[in-house]
Amino acid sequence: MQIGSVLLGGRVALAPMAGVTDRAFRQICREHGAALTYTEMVSTRALAYGDKKTPRLLSLAENERPAAAQIFGHDPASMAEGAKIACALSGCAIIDINMGCPAPKIVNNGDGSALMRDPALAARIIEAVKNAVDVPVTIKFRKGWDDKSVCCVAFARMAERAGADAITVHGRTRAQQYSGQADWDAIRAVKAAVHIPVIANGDVFEPEDVPRILAHTGADMVMIGRGSLGDPWIFSRANALLETGVCPPLPPFAERIDTAVRQIELAAAQKGERVALLEARKHVNWYLKRERGVKAFKQRVCALERMEELYPLAEALKHAVEDGPPCI
Repeated sequence: MQIGSVLLGGRVALAPMAGVTDRAFRQICREHGAALTYTEMVSTRALAYGDKKTPRLLSLAENERPAAAQIFGHDPASMAEGAKIACALSGCAIIDINMGCPAPKIVNNGDGSALMRDPALAARIIEAVKNAVDVPVTIKFRKGWDDKSVCCVAFARMAERAGADAITVHGRTRAQQYSGQADWDAIRAVKAAVHIPVIANGDVFEPEDVPRILAHTGADMVMIGRGSLGDPWIFSRANALLETGVCPPLPPFAERIDTAVRQIELAAAQKGERVALLEARKHVNWYLKRERGVKAFKQRVCALERMEELYPLAEALKHAVEDGPPCI
């Protein structure tokens, strides 16, 4: 798989998810086979104004190359300047432009999927960013604004003409947000309409979904979002399935909890203990999503105040799940 001049070692990528795919989680996913990772989306306006918190979002892990930095905004000049800053701060190999985020606070500013309603402006943004940076530029967008304005094929053709090196299509409309079913037929139509690489996104929750969406859409690559939460092994298992036709099982529960703990340690090293433990509440819950009878442990995770409290809790959780009976 190749995007512009960037050669990738696989066909499965981790989606950028605001507030989720921080450097710690991306590092874990790369260790488990994600061929490409993206930073959380960063505002080009914040970059231009020198916001002090934004550069941290662009920090890449040591094992995270090649990687993409995702930017958002709606002013071509600001997007071009922000892309240059993002490249300089991160050392990324790819700039990805978010034209698909459905969040009201993003859309109401004219950013994200709002740009699907103004393809002429979207084209100027792509052209401006392409002229500003020396790395490949990719675009992430949706099926359309709503069911009455499905425009992904025309939008994809516009992006290709404007100079995009690859595109990612989420098979839902902005109106759907993350509800309903992703339309893989729409992604297939996009793939048939353009000559640049197409990355398929939407409803990939298990390793078996990866070969299914590739076969159905003809896409060049798959991007996994919510399916990776608490499950970085989805990448290695999907890779094995693509290569051998056999999907390995999940690792033992103890290994999964050790990975969760390591992710929190990595986050604490970057963000500090307090922030990492606050964010651990959602991440640990995701790692426990397949387990029954662990409600009491989830509540105890929410009460953690120091890293030293995490380790005995993790050991107790291992014994409760593996030795039984389950804790309730």
